[in-house]
Order: sequence, then C-alpha cells, then structure tokens
Amino acid sequence: MENTSTATQMTKEQILAAYEYRHATKEFDSSRKISGEDFGFILETGRLSPSSFGFEPWKFVVVQNPELRQKLLPYAWGAQKQLPTASHFVLILARQPRDLAADSEYIQSMMSEVQKLPVEIAEGKQRVYGAFLKNDFGLAGNERAIFEWGARQTYLPLGNMMTAAALIGIDSCPIEGFDKQKMEQLLADEGIMDPEHFGLACMVAFGYRSGEPRVKTRQNASQVVEWV
Repeated sequence: MENTSTATQMTKEQILAAYEYRHATKEFDSSRKISGEDFGFILETGRLSPSSFGFEPWKFVVVQNPELRQKLLPYAWGAQKQLPTASHFVLILARQPRDLAADSEYIQSMMSEVQKLPVEIAEGKQRVYGAFLKNDFGLAGNERAIFEWGARQTYLPLGNMMTAAALIGIDSCPIEGFDKQKMEQLLADEGIMDPEHFGLACMVAFGYRSGEPRVKTRQNASQVVEWV
C-alpha cells in the first residue's frame, strides 16, 4: 500500500509540474524538431479525447509545408512568430452543422461504422441526440450555434495534446488569433479543407521554447473554486 501511495504521489507531482512547465510559447527554437514518435504520441492523446455523444466532431491538419505556412501567415495575426518557428503546427477543424444533424450521413456512419451500435440502439441514440440538439441545448435551426458547439468540443483534444506535450518536455501554444473567413477560404482553395463539412476552430503550435518564459500567473483557488 505504501509503495502504491508513493507512486501515486509522484505521479501527481509530475502532472502538476507539467502544468507549471507549460506556457503559451510565443517563439520556438526553429533548430529543434519533435521526433515522429513523440508527435505521434501527442496526436494520439488528441484522437483518444472525449466528445459529446462520442461523435468526434473534429479533424487535425498538421501543417509542415513551409510554403503553406507562409500563405497562412497574413491571416494568422496571433501566430506571426509561431508559424515560422514551430516544429509542428496543427489546424483543428470542427464539423459543420450539416454533419452534426441527428439524421446526417456523418452521424449515422459514426454510430454504425465506428461505434458499431446495433440498429435499434443507434435509432434510440439518434432520437436522444436529436432531442438534445432541439430541446436541451436549443441548437436546432441555429447553424452558428451548432458550429460553435462542435468547435467548443475541439478544445478537449487541444488541452489534452498540450498537457501530453508538457509531460514529455515539449512546448505548445494554443492560437485563436486568425481571420476565420480568410483562413478557411485559403484552406479551401488549397484543397485542404472542404468547407461543406469543416470549419477552422483553433490552431496550436508545438516545439521547443527559445527562451525562458515569465513566471506563471493565475488567480488563487479561492477565486475560481466554490463549494456548495
């Protein structure tokens, strides 16, 4: 029991140390590259992340082509230093409302081909999901709200990937600073994103810091936690 307790305490300390280590890296050491094995591990933590109803309304586009990064730069004001210097740069796409409708081909495919639900179970899940969209969250009929609901879920793999990276000494920076319309048009023009099915939710850069960050600042626990 003592050994188990000691191991658990060490794991907790390692996890908290990773959170202390992680910061929004504005500029990376462009001479250092993340290994394929390490980045595969990071992506796998994103793939294994949870989603509402298990419908995984996302796609991860890893942008390693320098020319494409240069094309993205004018529309990504929040990534001016990260795009040129990051070892790996990821665009996180969210499913469009047409794919998130309860009777969509995508949802049907997820239930039958990925979740492998029996027909009667899938039909029941579709009814519950449809009621959720219409009644519980009031999303039905509001395409922007549905997209934002799907985009919100992409922040689960985003957070998991950044934490996983920090645990193995890799830096990251989540980025929302971009012109969504122009970025999406560019991605569509380049044949990277089908705007009928996806939109850009957020971006994240990975690599190794080029300098030491400022001391982390956060509100204290009593300011952000309330017990009732």
